[in-house]
Formats: sequence, structure tokens, C-alpha cells
Amino acid sequence: MTIHCHVDDLIQSPISVSMRTKTKGIAPDEERLRRAWTGLVIEVFRMNGDLLAAGDALVGDLGLTSARWQVLGAIALSPVPLPVAHIARNMGLTRQAVQRLVDDMRADGFVCLEPNPHHRRAMLVVATERGDTAYRAAIARQERWADALTAGLSAEAFEAAGTLLREMQHRIEGSDPAAAIEAQPQTQGA
Repeated sequence: MTIHCHVDDLIQSPISVSMRTKTKGIAPDEERLRRAWTGLVIEVFRMNGDLLAAGDALVGDLGLTSARWQVLGAIALSPVPLPVAHIARNMGLTRQAVQRLVDDMRADGFVCLEPNPHHRRAMLVVATERGDTAYRAAIARQERWADALTAGLSAEAFEAAGTLLREMQHRIEGSDPAAAIEAQPQTQGA
């Protein structure tokens, strides 16, 4: 069962209201920025789930899933063949997750492994003709779907959103979440 609610409902929920009472003394602009960030994160999480489900529906009959499509995209967009570890790094995934996908895709004929002249054990992952064909078909479908989704919206809005998301991604990569945990005041009891 999926529960859908609007971000404003989450931001104004009893949980967020009680959290706000604990942050007394914070400037209104700072509180607004925190709420805006939280709202954006919630929307990104929701959109990620929706994009994966839509991607699966878009390419399922091609023998692909969103995850397989992403791997084929990483292969197609690289100027040189890559080993699993490099594909995983480029995608922001674990090597093990990509290895499982590559193994399954290899068994289904979407990719093959070739010797790596730079490393004996780290084989290079290469799309087969079946993989290339499926990837091209997926991209054609995605482009038609994107045209329908973006009709009437401005390129500038998407460019600004992309810039903001990239900036936050760089900040997240350079941050230390453990520092926020360590800076948290200890509570007695409980």
C-alpha cells in the first residue's frame, strides 16, 4: 500500500511541529531553509521511487529493468569499456550490486566480459548487440515520454533544478554526517 501526501502536510505534521519547538532560537530564515531542504529531499525520494517504477514499465518488455537500463547507460556513455568497479563508482552504487546486475545481464545476453589490459582479474563490461539494441530502444521511448512530461515547462526551470541538485550532491559528498550525530546533545534516561 502506498501512502501519498503533499510535502506541506509532512512539514506541518505533528512530528515536524514538535521538532520545530525544539529548535527555538533559530532564525526564521534558517528554519525556512531547513523546511525547504526537507521538502526537497522528500520530493526527491518520492520521485526516485516513481522514476524507477515508470522506468521498469517503460522498458520491461525489452528484458530490462530500470537498474539494468542504468548499467547499459553507464556503458554506453563511457568513451572506453569499464570494469564493474568503475561502473559502480560512476553510478554511485556498490560494486556488489553492479556485479549482480552484470552477471544477470551477461546470462541474458545484454553484456559480455572482455580482458582488461590494465588488470588481469577486473574484466571489462561491454554491451552486446542485444544490449545496444535494447538500450537504443529504451532511450527512444524515454525521449518520447520526456517530451510528453515536459510539455509546457521551461528548460530554464529544469536547468535551475539540476544546478541546485548538483550543488547539493557535491555538498553531501563533502559532508560528514557523523559530525551532526556527534554534535547532538546527549539526553538522560530513555
